[in-house]
Formats: sequence, structure tokens, C-alpha cells
Amino acid sequence: MLCTTATKILIARQHFNAAIPKISSLPVIYVRALHSDVDKGEGRVKYVLSGEGASSIFIIDENTGDIHATKRLDREEQAYYTLRAQALDRYTNRPVEPESEFIIKVQDINDNEPKFLDGPYTAGVPEMSPVGTSVVQVVATDADDPTYGNSARVVYSILEGQPYFSVESKTGIIRTALPSMDREARDQYLLVIQAKDMVGQMGGLSGTTSVTVTLTDVNDNPPRFTQSYQFTVPESLPVASVVAKIKAADSDVGPNAEMDYRIIDGDGLGMFKVAPDKDTQEGVITLQKVLDFETKASYTLRIEAVNRNIDPRFVNLGTFSDTATVHITVEDVDEPPVFSSPVSKMVVSEAAKLGTIIGTVSAHDPDSSNSAIRYSIDRNTDLERFFNIDATTGVISTAKQLDREVNAVHNITIFAMESQDPLQVGKGIALITVMDINDNAPVFAIDYETFLCEDAKPGQVIQTISAVDPDEPPSGHRFFFALTPEAASNLNFTLRDNKDNTASVLTKRGGFRRREQSLYWLPILIGDSGTPSLSSTNTLSIRVCDCDPDGMAQSCSAEAYMLPAGLSTGALVAILACVLTLLVLVLLIVTMRRRKKEPLILDEERDVRENIVRYDDEGGGEEDTEAFDMVALRNLNVIRDHKARRDVTPEVPIFFSSRPPPYKTVPDNGIFREFIWDRLKDADVDPSAPPYDSLQTYAFEGSGSVAESLSSLESLSTDSDQNYDYLSDWGPRFKKLADLYGHSEGSNMFL
Repeated sequence: MLCTTATKILIARQHFNAAIPKISSLPVIYVRALHSDVDKGEGRVKYVLSGEGASSIFIIDENTGDIHATKRLDREEQAYYTLRAQALDRYTNRPVEPESEFIIKVQDINDNEPKFLDGPYTAGVPEMSPVGTSVVQVVATDADDPTYGNSARVVYSILEGQPYFSVESKTGIIRTALPSMDREARDQYLLVIQAKDMVGQMGGLSGTTSVTVTLTDVNDNPPRFTQSYQFTVPESLPVASVVAKIKAADSDVGPNAEMDYRIIDGDGLGMFKVAPDKDTQEGVITLQKVLDFETKASYTLRIEAVNRNIDPRFVNLGTFSDTATVHITVEDVDEPPVFSSPVSKMVVSEAAKLGTIIGTVSAHDPDSSNSAIRYSIDRNTDLERFFNIDATTGVISTAKQLDREVNAVHNITIFAMESQDPLQVGKGIALITVMDINDNAPVFAIDYETFLCEDAKPGQVIQTISAVDPDEPPSGHRFFFALTPEAASNLNFTLRDNKDNTASVLTKRGGFRRREQSLYWLPILIGDSGTPSLSSTNTLSIRVCDCDPDGMAQSCSAEAYMLPAGLSTGALVAILACVLTLLVLVLLIVTMRRRKKEPLILDEERDVRENIVRYDDEGGGEEDTEAFDMVALRNLNVIRDHKARRDVTPEVPIFFSSRPPPYKTVPDNGIFREFIWDRLKDADVDPSAPPYDSLQTYAFEGSGSVAESLSSLESLSTDSDQNYDYLSDWGPRFKKLADLYGHSEGSNMFL
């Protein structure tokens, strides 16, 4: 039997460094020897080892059974090894004893220092905390076996951070060690904490970590003003504008430095207001009322600043508030005129005549100069110029007839300007309400279209009418309805005033027939209760229709019939015939006018045009033939020979000729008669002329005149005694004119 069956073998790691024998050139350490009762020392038994670490960590001498470890063991990696041993017959390799199992336990030594796995630490503690206030707990761990010896028993100590903080040796809790630590003096501390095993004894291993402790703020400092304040503001500063900003100093931060401001005394309690700026904690002073240098030139305020969040623990330190004096000086500026009332309300009747005085506005110069004021109306608010204003007195009067139904209220802006400084302009509002008069008669509320069934019974209501009136009487509208005198005696319809601003139209008889009469006109008189009372006549059309059993109109004819006060059917037919005749005549006239306005098509073979010849120099004009076509100067005989009209409208083109044709001179106006007869013959034989009379217009000057020709083209053919030889003495620029018009020999002109 093996002597190691089911036993535990302890191996102390500190023994590995001892001098040990070597097996197969490997450094080994003796663990234990195995021995079988069968082994008599004859060498017939050999020992075999198997299990965890067999052959790699643990080896056995097969002859003696000695077990050795071939490498250093680490308990933190593996604390136990389970092995199996067996004795075999060396020659038959058969077991001589059953297999035995044993456990090797690695015994711990202190080879691991404590470690702060969560370090370094940061923590905070309120300033002014009492001694012993917990800050943070640090924890160190030791990988050694806590069940064996003191290798894993750790104690804590503080290496840096005294005398402000301390640490509990067993728990690692850091606490404050001094009272009244002030954040405003020092707000951060760096601590070094040590953890040592072996209960802190000599030879123990240690580890350290750092702890950063920040003092958090508490409201232990009151606000303090460091000065009094002096400000200057112009009297023209608008209301709600910022006048100044003040600030009380507070060493605290965040909510502990928040403060409120209020005015507790002074002569500007109603003029100014102070409120905190939530971002900067400044006291913002704003203007509440309009400043006036002439009334008051300076103000003194006493303003208090109070901490908003007071800590009761520090009330004994004193009041958490302070006050400051603020002096505000008003600076004089040139102000625009001020109206005695910003809005002046006036009333005028819409029946007011032109020039009627409505009311007066008044403004004054607030400055000490008291400049005279001139008034005017902003015409952008009175585009139609209904009103005028006296520039000196401010009296407003009507300039046009007013109509309340068009505009019941006029909102106009009045300018008040200083005479000495026109740039200083004040503005006021005049609200002019136009009072109503009864100047509109009532009329039908809508355009009524009344249908009457042929089977209507006498006394049947066929229409209920109402009226509207743009006037607005103070007591409300009251309308009266009646038939006109000429319609009151008709035998078909009657009218009943319902006394509620409506009236009902009723039939007087039955038996209406469309074929006999399909349309009736009933004139109705509507009057109002105004003073004076106004009325109007409104005509109600009543159409006779064929109705279904439910009384719904199916078909209605369009033949009109007038009540006894109207026209007969024959008269209406005659009127319609006249109207149609007039329409036909108008259409014919319009057609003729349009056809006359259509342009004629000019004869493509005619070369008739106007030419404007422009000369920009004094000489060479007659020789410049590039700017115009000389063909335009040929006589009308040539033009007439090649005429072929293609007119299609009653008009013919107007021909212009630069010179008259060479017709023979006849007494009186014979040349014109000959010209006209020639044109008439041409038109009569022209196959393209329209087959109706047309107006022919020609531009023909004729030939010969008492004043003779004024054209320079025939200047040389006249017997003028004028001598132009002196043009030769005027220089080269007039030489051409001298050659053309002078009497020197050899002067010729060619066209």
C-alpha cells in the first residue's frame, strides 16, 4: 500500500530558493516520497505519477518514489493540485497495488503588496465642516491568502494631507481634522494614503494612492458694496431704458452668491426700478417715468443687496445684506414740443360745412427757451385732405365734405414744430369722430327675385322683404313700407307692413296665368324714421311660374307686364324693335370705321418715298448723292406709266413728290383738274380697285407760283441779279458755293 493515499502535501513557496538536487539537469525541489509495501528493495517495482501538473510541474523517481517540483509555484495562480500515483511491476508493467490519489496544497507567503483598485480618488466636502466630517473611503486589496497569517491584513495611514485630514486605519475612511476650513482661503487639498499588509509590521508590503479633496462652497459670506455710485443720464432717455448697473461683491459662488436688489429709500422710488441680472448678479436700474430736467435735475437712491439663499448655520456671522447710495443727475437736452394731451378726441357732424371748426390741439416747448410752436397735419394720415389746421393756433377745421358712411373715424397725426429749431418735432393724435345725419334713404336689403305660382290663392304671402340703411340713428332703424300711390289700387298684389322692419307681399286674387302675363313689377315705397325722414321707391319683380305640388317653381316665361302705372305689351315690343335697329346701325358704323383704318397695300412697282438729306458740312452738298435716291425726284409722268394698283380697302396711299411734274400751265386751277381726272381714270380702269366708292388722297403741288420756286435746285435757272462772287473771298470752305452760284465763266451745276 502506498503511504500517500488520500493525503495532502503542503509545499511552502519560500523553500523553493533552498539548495536542492537536480534531476535530469532540471532545478527541482523535493516534495514527498511514495513507498509501496510490495517494494522490497529488489528493483522490481516502479512508480508512476499522473494528474494535474504531472510531468510538467511534478515528476517522480520511478525507482525510489520521490516526488519533486520542477518550477516555482504561485498560490495566486493555483492553490491546489490533484495527483494520482501507482506502483507497477517493472517487468510486466502490471499494477502491484491499486492507484492512490493525493492533493498538493501550495502554502501562501507574503509576496503581494496592497493595491487601490479605484484610485486615484477625488472627493468634496463643504467648507466650514466640523471636525470628523466624512470625506471619502479608500479601499486597498491584497492578493495574498487572508486565511493564512497576516499577509492580507491591511492597515491605512495618511502620508500627506495633515493636519487638515485624517484616515481611519482599519476602514480607510478619510475625515476632516481641522474646523473652519475656508474655501475662499484654500479650496483644494491633495492627500496621499498608504495601505500596508502584515498589520503594518516591519517587513510588510505597502501601496499608496492619492486623494484630491475639494472644499465646496457654502453661503458664509454676505454681499458687500465697495463704493457709492454717481451716474448722469439725459432727460430724453426713453422709459424702460437702463440707467445704470451696480454690483455687490460676494466671495461665494453659484446659488450662494445670488442676491436681490431693492430701493429702500430716496427721492426716486417711483422714477426708477432695480432688478437683478441673473447671469451677472448685477443690480440693473431702469427708468420708470419720463425725466424732466426743468422739473427735477437729480435723484438720490438707497439700494440694498440681500443674499437670496441664506444658510441658517451662519446667521451668527452677521446680516447677509448691504446698502449703497446711488446719485443720478439728469442732463438737460433740447426736447421736442409736448402735446397737452397725447390723444385729442373730437366730434364733427357729417353735415358740417367747409371751414367748420372741429377742435383745437395744444403743445408747448418743455425747455426753458419756451419756443413758439407751429402746427401741421401729417398728410400721410389725411391723404384726401379732409382737414386743415391753423399753424399758429392749432385749430382744426374741415376742408372737404365729410361722409360718415365712407369713414366714421379719422385718425390723423398732428406735428408740433419749434419755430427756433424746426428739427424738434412733437407728434400728437387727433381722433375725429364723424356724427351721423339722416342722409341716406333705405333700400331693399337684397335684390329680390320673387316667383308666383299659377295656382296661388288670394291673400297668400309670396315674399317677405326687408331694408337696409347705411345711416345709424341713435335709437336704431325703423322702416315703413307701403305701395306707391300709382300701385296702391292694383288688383293683383298688396303689401303688409309687419312693424318689425319687414313687410310681406300678398296676392289679392288667384288665377294667374303665364300665357296671359308672366312678369309683374310692383313699386314699393320704403321710408325711415330719421329727421328729416327719407324714402326711396324700390321695384319688386314678380315672375309667374308653373310650380310642382310642393310649390317649387318649374318653368317661368320672360314676357314682361307692367302694372297700371307701367307700359303695355305693344309698347314694349316697339321699344325692343327700336333698340335692335339702333344696335344694327351702330354695328355698321363701327365696321365701316374699322375698314377705313386698315392700311392700304402699296404698289410694289411704285418708287414713291420721302427722303431726308442731311448735310453736316458747308461744301459738297450737291455732289453728295449717296444719302438719297435721285429716282425720287423724277416727274409723275414716269410714275403714272407703270402704275398697277392692288388696293383692297377704301383708302389709297398718299404719294409725295419732291418736284412738280412738267404739266402744261393752264389758267386758274386747270392743272389740278387735269391731275385729278387722270387719277380718276386710272382708278376706274384698275381691276384691283374695290367695287365701291373710295376716298383718293394725293399730294400734288402743281407747277408755277407767284412766289416762284424756293428750291436751290433751280437757282441757276432764274434771272436773279444777286452776285455771289464774294464767296470766293471767304476761304476754301466757301469755294464750292462760289463755283455753284457765282457768275464766273465755266461755272456749271450737274444733277
